[in-house]
Amino acid sequence: MQNKALVCVKTMQTPQSIWVGCFPVWLCEGKASQRLAYRTSKESRNWILIYLARVHDTTRRTTNIQKTGSACERRQKKMAHNKGSSLSNARGREIYVGSQIRDSLSLLDVLYANAFEEEDIDSKVAKKTEVDFYRGAPPQWLNFCWAERATSADKTTTFIKRDGYTELIQNIKKQCKGDLTSTINLMYQPGSGGTTLAKQVLWDMRKTLRCAVLTGPTSDITAIAKQVIHLFTAGGQGHQNTVLLLLEDDRILENLQDAIIKEIAKRNLVTHRPVVIILNCVRKAVIKQEDHNKSRHVILRAELSEAEKQQFEEKQIEISRSYSNEHKQFHGFNIMRENFSADYVKETCALSGNVRKNRRPKNYQVLAFLSLVNAYVPGSHLLQSQCQAFLGPPDPIYGGPSFEQRMEPFSHLIVTFPARQGQDKHVRMAHPLIAQQCVKVLAMAGVTRRDTAKNFLTEFCREHVQQFLVQDMLTKREMGEERKDTFSRLIQDIEGEESKRNVVSVLQLASEKFKQNPFFPQNLARFLYIETKAYFKAEKWAKIAKDRDPKSSFVADTLWQVYKNNLKSRVHDPSISAQEILQLSKKAFEAFRDEERAAENEQGADMQDDGMTKVSRIFNNRGLFGYLQVANIVFDSLVSLDNTWQKVLTMEISADTFFIKIGQKKLFKYKPLIISLRDEVERKCEFFDSYLTYSKPSMKKDEPHYFQTDVKNCYCKYVGTCTPIHSESAIDVPLQKLKEEMAIAFPGLLCCLDKGYDKTHLRQITILWEEIKNEWEKKKDGGGENKAAQNFILANIILSKVDAASPVLTPLPILRGILERHLLANFGNQTPEFYVLVLLLFWPEEHKKMGFHVDLNKCVLEMQESYKNTYKKHLRSRYLRPLIFLGKGGGLSRLVHRAKIEKLLAREYKMARPEARPNTIDQKWSSGKVWREPSVQDLLLPVNGVVRQHRVFACVDGKEIEVCADQRRKVWKSGDVCFYLGFTIRGPVAYGIQYPSHHGHVFYSGPVRSCTTCANVMESTNWVQVEPVVFTEEAPMFSTSPPGRYECRVSGLRWVCKTYVSLQYQFSSWEPHRAMMKSFGYKQGGPLLDVTIIAGELEEVHLPHFACFGNDPSFKEKVRVLHVEDCGVSVEQVEEVTRFHIKILHPTFSAKGVLVRSGFPLKVHCDLLLYQAKAAFLTLHAYLVPWDSSVEQAMKKKEHSYGYRSIRKPQPVKSLRMKDWFSLTTSSPSAEVKPPKMKLRYDNTTPNFFEVFIEDADVDFGMKLISDVEGEIVWDHTIQKADFRHKTTQSSQNLHFVDLHRTDLIQRVCQVKPILDKILAKRVITDEGYSTVMAKRTTQDQMRELYMGPLRASGIKAKNIFYEILKELEPLLIKDLKGE
Repeated sequence: MQNKALVCVKTMQTPQSIWVGCFPVWLCEGKASQRLAYRTSKESRNWILIYLARVHDTTRRTTNIQKTGSACERRQKKMAHNKGSSLSNARGREIYVGSQIRDSLSLLDVLYANAFEEEDIDSKVAKKTEVDFYRGAPPQWLNFCWAERATSADKTTTFIKRDGYTELIQNIKKQCKGDLTSTINLMYQPGSGGTTLAKQVLWDMRKTLRCAVLTGPTSDITAIAKQVIHLFTAGGQGHQNTVLLLLEDDRILENLQDAIIKEIAKRNLVTHRPVVIILNCVRKAVIKQEDHNKSRHVILRAELSEAEKQQFEEKQIEISRSYSNEHKQFHGFNIMRENFSADYVKETCALSGNVRKNRRPKNYQVLAFLSLVNAYVPGSHLLQSQCQAFLGPPDPIYGGPSFEQRMEPFSHLIVTFPARQGQDKHVRMAHPLIAQQCVKVLAMAGVTRRDTAKNFLTEFCREHVQQFLVQDMLTKREMGEERKDTFSRLIQDIEGEESKRNVVSVLQLASEKFKQNPFFPQNLARFLYIETKAYFKAEKWAKIAKDRDPKSSFVADTLWQVYKNNLKSRVHDPSISAQEILQLSKKAFEAFRDEERAAENEQGADMQDDGMTKVSRIFNNRGLFGYLQVANIVFDSLVSLDNTWQKVLTMEISADTFFIKIGQKKLFKYKPLIISLRDEVERKCEFFDSYLTYSKPSMKKDEPHYFQTDVKNCYCKYVGTCTPIHSESAIDVPLQKLKEEMAIAFPGLLCCLDKGYDKTHLRQITILWEEIKNEWEKKKDGGGENKAAQNFILANIILSKVDAASPVLTPLPILRGILERHLLANFGNQTPEFYVLVLLLFWPEEHKKMGFHVDLNKCVLEMQESYKNTYKKHLRSRYLRPLIFLGKGGGLSRLVHRAKIEKLLAREYKMARPEARPNTIDQKWSSGKVWREPSVQDLLLPVNGVVRQHRVFACVDGKEIEVCADQRRKVWKSGDVCFYLGFTIRGPVAYGIQYPSHHGHVFYSGPVRSCTTCANVMESTNWVQVEPVVFTEEAPMFSTSPPGRYECRVSGLRWVCKTYVSLQYQFSSWEPHRAMMKSFGYKQGGPLLDVTIIAGELEEVHLPHFACFGNDPSFKEKVRVLHVEDCGVSVEQVEEVTRFHIKILHPTFSAKGVLVRSGFPLKVHCDLLLYQAKAAFLTLHAYLVPWDSSVEQAMKKKEHSYGYRSIRKPQPVKSLRMKDWFSLTTSSPSAEVKPPKMKLRYDNTTPNFFEVFIEDADVDFGMKLISDVEGEIVWDHTIQKADFRHKTTQSSQNLHFVDLHRTDLIQRVCQVKPILDKILAKRVITDEGYSTVMAKRTTQDQMRELYMGPLRASGIKAKNIFYEILKELEPLLIKDLKGE
């Protein structure tokens, strides 16, 4: 912390005391700094009073100089005072904000939309700012403004835009249509102009977005998030606009995004646009090719393209005209113009004067300090006042030479530039390359890096003032994905260019200088044990670091690392004894326990803070892991001395017996350590079992590969080999077998599929857990029985994934019954694993009722509370991995293990083209592309849900269950959604959330068809339904689609494309091919479709079929595809058969249709098509036909030509057998049905039908379709009066179209939400009415609510508007209802 006092000075020139001013004094542990340190003599005190008076006087006289530095800020403030600062809104307009809003954004440097507008900019100030920039100072907003305004003859070129500019702008515009929060990374090498490019983008986008730079301290992330939200909402609800935030500290990026999303949810912010796009500037010394392959990365290298070279040459001509005497010292510009030439830098840094190691002039020393700091901490600076204080008198504030003059002959190598208004000027080297070269030149002259660093510490640094700068310089390491340095770059260079001794002396001096800082002694200890192997010295400094911060587990980490490495180095000594090994390991284990206690006491930022406990964002697992590492070393080293140690360490034999046998009584003092090892290893391995199974460091990052290997090896050595001697229970034997299989706990069982266990292994594991469960039940031990029951159920689930027909499997009702008993006994106070099983087994299934009711909402709440008490401390800030997903089918088969998806992705990864392979499996998970993979979509079940107030709910069995969103930034508006449901150890999670509109088409999450017979057969979902662009009776249907998955609503044809595709298709007749099909032993199984690709290429095509294979496991072998070509007809095999379609990969087209093998009783999905005649009495035609869209279209055409209209009713919910006889009956006593019976057959042109005649139909009546073979009712519906009272009576002539067709519209309208949006825009419905309608779960209920409420209340005008909207959005439906 920097402590500042104010020394107030007054003159005594008059009898009255006149206050001259106040001067800031840096305090160090209660003492004044060296600058104002003085003796108590009168002479000294008088000198200081004179000095301070001159400070005040000169400060007033140098105001104009300071104006140059802060011109940008002051002018914006002046403008704000006179007219007001303006921010852009989403409509492209500007709103003016008052001082209250401006003052509330203290952490942000907001670039207002009207910055510098209508102002007369002082050209001298602007030119000074421009000169500073060309010399190497960071850009000011005034630089960009002046570049735009300058119109003189000398200004002929624009501000140079590096090649990444356009890409950056495009990426930002894309994200303007994206998620709630998003990040774009600008990766740049130091000195390549990254910050300039970023600020240039902000300047150019200030009129469309709300641009700001994070300039305040980053310690309070919540405060930053609040200010970002405040900037977004400034101006009120109608004036919100996306914030473009420039961030130059990627360490806080993830936390900042989380904080912003939490703040949005807390405020219940309603928005239809992204809240913030973070432009994250990442400075990297080395940028590898892999960085180019990452999405949303813009790369800026220290290398110019040919186009950029041309721009710099043109700008050079202009600059040389404008600044003929100065431009040669514009090093910031010239280095880039010279394409970062090493020769230019060497020539520039050829130091003049006598560079001596000792007694160097102070300006040489300041140059050395700046060079060291800027070379090893890019972007850093020193304060000009600190440099002047070091230089000493005469001070420029009293007429002495300026700071630049005093730095001659090096002044051209440094730049001074203003910070924010009221702050001291900053000083740095003109370019990082110059800083690096000066360090080398000084080193060659004998002024080593060590000399400069030590001189900087002793002569320049004051306690607390430069502490964090020195800390970055000496301790900060490169920790990127591709580079993990052991020490900071400065330490590595001192070691490489000088000596290890020099490193030790620098770190030791820093440790002594900053007596409270733990990181300098910590790094000294690390260097000593890693590089010099001086373990005793390292131990000393590690303990000093620990004493300075005793509550930090991360500081304590170094001590056990010293012990561990000392042990590793000694065990290779052939003379080492068992006693020495145990003595060294004991110290390490004690250090581990201290660190483990510290880690347990560290609380996460989102947990309860008592004001005393140290806060750590992540749980430090190093102590636990280090324990296992040392346990591995101890095991291997002791066993290498004597194999009997293996039995001792695993508790197979007594330690006492062994010590006596070998005559080593001295080892008895280590007996407590030895007998505790197995249990401690088992406990820690159990921790890592859950830790690694349930979570990973982040969505994009996995644990290091050695992590799981070391844990597994240690477990196998100590636990997974034999039963300890103290085991006496009958349960212990099967438990030990499970330990050997590493399936002793819930996480271990979950990982069995990851480990590749086959069905034999899994059967044995399931049997063992059944045995253990039964034993615990006999003992009536509630805790043991509960755990055993959980593991037994999970073992069944895992076994079902590889052997669904295994006789070992326990039926699902019995598994549910086990959970029921425990639920009834104790619903609360269960483990998270227990609630996982409850959700998996009791999540509702389609068309199935469970005998035992579980309140799933209560279950989710209990699970979250249990997770909080059990795992939250350890898994905080880690990504919770999905364990099981909800798939298609029923019973245990609908539960999809994560490993199944990963295997699918791995298989497709191997099959992919080499150029496509960089998009790895991990990237597919993190980017969300995994949910767009066809193979994954075919496997998982889409779940309908709703977003409300940034919370996601799954709509299940008529209820809403709150679930977490996998990526909360994608949940940014209320409304219906569709997603895949997965289960983590914290609860259910929504993955791949999609809103119900996509490319302007109807989003179709699953089949509207249903059939109880084949509910267990896989069906492919997540299709976008499209209407054919052209559809007439004669012309073919035509569709154009962007990349995606589509289904034609008319034909049922589906296709998958990765590029834009245009295709036409039409129904063809089976008649020319009947003889051929019969000779091959096949019959038609769906429509024959003639498809032509006009443009593009299809990846897949899915042909519709009407066959039902619910009870036939070999159905795929009975299905073929008829392929009709000009040269003849062929029969082909199919890639995959789903519930209502067959899949063909990379199809070539002509006419194609589905064939089904003849010779077996075929069940088919059917429809009952009803048509009503325009007659005085009610006459209906009822067609019982297989579910074939070509038949439906043919019958519609035929009946409409006779003047009949259709009456829509649901299809039978189960399949019917072909060639069975069926009867149609009605509840009307006067009805006549002819024929009374009819055989179900397929005829796609002239199918037979029932004719129903009712003379006095004036009320509702029922109709039933009965199977004569089975005697059961297969279709039962009511024909309402409104269905048939169309034009048969005079009264119906007076009904409005929307009233006349009320039933059809309720049942058949799909696009309810777009219709409601248009009705709301026309003010037919209120906001409250809109919400009431949308709250209904199904489209039918929404339409009924619309009829009962707004349409009934608003009269004929509202119905007219509704009718016009229907004609626009549902044109084919309206034509059908009108009989056109």
